[in-house]
Amino acid sequence: MLTLSYEYKLEPTKPQTLQIGEWLEFCCKVYNHALASRKAWVNSRKCSVHACSIQSEYIIPADAKRPTYASQCKELAAAKKEYPDLKFPQSHVLQQTLKRLENAFVGMWERGFGFPMFKKVGGLQSFVFPELGKEVIKGKHIKLPKLGWVKLRLSRPIPDGFQIKQARVIRKAKGYFVVLSLQSDVSVPEVSLSGYPIGIDMGLESFLATSENELIARPKFLDSAYGKLKSLQRKLKFKKKGSRNWNQVKQRIARLHFHIFCKRKDWHFKLAHRLCDGVGAIFAEDLNLKAMSRGMLCKHTWDASFGQFLEILRWVCFKRGVYFAKVDPNGTSQICPNCPTHTGKKPLSVRTHHCLECGYAGNRDVVAAQVLRERGLSTVGQTGKMLAEGKDFGELVYTSSRISL
Repeated sequence: MLTLSYEYKLEPTKPQTLQIGEWLEFCCKVYNHALASRKAWVNSRKCSVHACSIQSEYIIPADAKRPTYASQCKELAAAKKEYPDLKFPQSHVLQQTLKRLENAFVGMWERGFGFPMFKKVGGLQSFVFPELGKEVIKGKHIKLPKLGWVKLRLSRPIPDGFQIKQARVIRKAKGYFVVLSLQSDVSVPEVSLSGYPIGIDMGLESFLATSENELIARPKFLDSAYGKLKSLQRKLKFKKKGSRNWNQVKQRIARLHFHIFCKRKDWHFKLAHRLCDGVGAIFAEDLNLKAMSRGMLCKHTWDASFGQFLEILRWVCFKRGVYFAKVDPNGTSQICPNCPTHTGKKPLSVRTHHCLECGYAGNRDVVAAQVLRERGLSTVGQTGKMLAEGKDFGELVYTSSRISL
């Protein structure tokens, strides 16, 4: 089973735009109400047996079961009789909002995420249609339940053999978009290791260093627009919250952030395609992105967006038939790639590697990328050993050139 996600720009009419906005507000209210119900049940179980709070306490019967997705869907169906406005959005849309809350709790239990938080007004920016009809797209229009035919920019056609399973409508700073989930019964084999392998090391000194002695500078997308962003935020500070001028400045800030995001994503795609040219395998370091996003360099780390680049690189490698794998990054700057000597820890101020045993010297990041390549080849097995010895390169020649984007 192969699943793809295609995103298209929507061009709804004014009534459809108002309808989408109202649906988002209904989803936000349902999400907050369901979260409050779950939070009240949790807090009612925190009271000590011998003492209660003198301010307030959650009194819920002891035999009351924990709210779940199934039980809250039943409560939602009963609430529609008392509150007829809940019948206005499509029923599956509200159910998927409850499913979204359930996934948030599953992420807290299984993946170590924080406790789900309430959504403020305008906090939810998307909703999902889990089921669509057969003939969903006709020409340049898509048929969405209860919204009717909505115009969209069909920037690329739907691949043959794929069916549209669900649609997610998203409100962004520059309009409305729809993400279509496409499925096909075809089986795609995994990409095998063949061809010239390279390793890549990522950092803030240079965005990326390859094992072929290439250093790619980090474009500072946020810093380039920081002056304009700071000016707009200063204007927002002196506007009355909720006023028309306040909303206009807030929209300009959102559009600027969206423009920065698009520039960064476009550069990541171009870089990923450039790395896949002439290679058969790419080994990247398995970074602890959660730890990197904290500390005094968090702003620069978020601006670089290493996690987004690795996901884009994984997808581009899959699409172009290049083997991709993540490697343990621990100690890559402390090992010589020419010999198995451990050179010891180096402070970040030291940007060169020099081995006292074999005399090998080079840039610190390039050497780390070479160690990553050797680790990746050693984890693959016999095929990796053949590639490391140069027995399976074929007629492929990798020409090293500095990447400039």
